[in-house]
Amino acid sequence: MLWMIQSQKYCDSDFKVQPKKIHMKPDTTSEKTNLHVRNPHRFKYDFELLVKNSSELENFVFVNEFDTQTIDFSDPNAVKALNKALLITDYEINNWDIPENYLCPPIPSRADYIHYLADLLALSNDGAIPTGENVQGLDIGIGANCIYPIIGNCAYGWSFVGTDTDEIALENCSNILTANPKLIDFITLQQQIEPRFIFKNIITPEDRFAFTMCNPPFHSSQEEANKSNLRKINNLGDSKIQKNTKTILNFGGHNAELWREGGELGFITQMIYESVKYPLQCLWFSTLVSKKDNLTSIYRILNKVNVADFKTIDMAQGQKTSRIVAWTFLTEAQHKDWKF
Repeated sequence: MLWMIQSQKYCDSDFKVQPKKIHMKPDTTSEKTNLHVRNPHRFKYDFELLVKNSSELENFVFVNEFDTQTIDFSDPNAVKALNKALLITDYEINNWDIPENYLCPPIPSRADYIHYLADLLALSNDGAIPTGENVQGLDIGIGANCIYPIIGNCAYGWSFVGTDTDEIALENCSNILTANPKLIDFITLQQQIEPRFIFKNIITPEDRFAFTMCNPPFHSSQEEANKSNLRKINNLGDSKIQKNTKTILNFGGHNAELWREGGELGFITQMIYESVKYPLQCLWFSTLVSKKDNLTSIYRILNKVNVADFKTIDMAQGQKTSRIVAWTFLTEAQHKDWKF
């Protein structure tokens, strides 16, 4: 059974439990209505406040031809400085950094994934968004940035297990947790020692995850990833960046974050087949799907493994459209019996 969940259908009154309010100075004249209604980044960035909280950002802020303060979003250093300021201002995370050549995530779209998962869990909880550390999520491929667990914990108090095959990425996540003690009790890290597997070695018989989440590698090779990054830079229209190969490679992220043999579809296919082995230990499995053309194959595989239900949640930011595909092996009665 397929349910299509459209982002514009949600409003704050749809759910009984609301997350803690995040302080900001909204400019409703520039509201980004394609972002989730609880996403604190729906409104124009308050660069005055952001710079006040993180002086590092000041070096990257300028006034464009429309007399609006902004940054060069094709500059990875500028994006990282913006992320630091947003994490300080909206999430009270005062120490965050990533190593060179690792993916610098766009926080607004990452926050959307978390808030749509909250909506999904509410459907299994009589319309109330479950909050607190008893709601545990599994982040497959946490990367070096630790961004999903940070947002999920700050917004809803959830706890997380973050996994990755990359020791350097996990070491950096550990540094982030150490530098932000309020996160330590809620986020644990585990290395996947067998890169060909996703859930094996990670989910134990005692585990009960409310959800899994994943931003899978988009591409099937480094060459394909580099070509995609080059197109991204060209679309941003910065000739200086276009000529700088090193910046192009740095802009998109580190190897395993962007490519894997079989690409996105191959990774998600394996994830679905592995999830069959843990039907009672997770309420909702989920993944981002960047390429719409992959959906038909994903739906076919989900039907093949006899999931009880699956849903597609559309998301959009700017001109980019993505979606979450979530599936469960539990019946409606088992969802009602799930204890958060």
